[in-house]
Amino acid sequence: MSTTNIDYDLEEPLTSNARPLSNVTLTIRVIKSFPYRNVKNLILQDYNLQTKTGYDLLQDVLQHIKTDGSFRPFRNVNFDTMKIYTHAHGSKTVNLVINFDHDDDDWVLDVQSKDGKKLCEYDIENETEISLYNHDDYVEFKKNPTEKWL
Repeated sequence: MSTTNIDYDLEEPLTSNARPLSNVTLTIRVIKSFPYRNVKNLILQDYNLQTKTGYDLLQDVLQHIKTDGSFRPFRNVNFDTMKIYTHAHGSKTVNLVINFDHDDDDWVLDVQSKDGKKLCEYDIENETEISLYNHDDYVEFKKNPTEKWL
């Protein structure tokens, strides 16, 4: 007879489900340059997905970029698009900068409409990663995804 030791509890909830939607942590991947992989993460804590829209999230992040000195090199980019990079506990993309999949579905957030969908309606949960970037730069990089960093 063999016994198996399990070092985790199957009844313990995942961290994506352990916090209420009104108090989550999001990672925003601010992308300055696709070819050079110039990405800086912004961590938003205690964020309310039930009341905030994609527009609200964009405005909050842009305000942080304007006021945080560590984001000074990112201030010359016209950020206009937000897209889910990965859900918590989900598989990650092969590309280290951006997720090329899901361009035509609910992974791209509506950041133009003040009365758009709430973030929780995009299936965003605690520990979701969201990319912020310039759409024209993304389209250009997607045509020829060659990285130039050395």
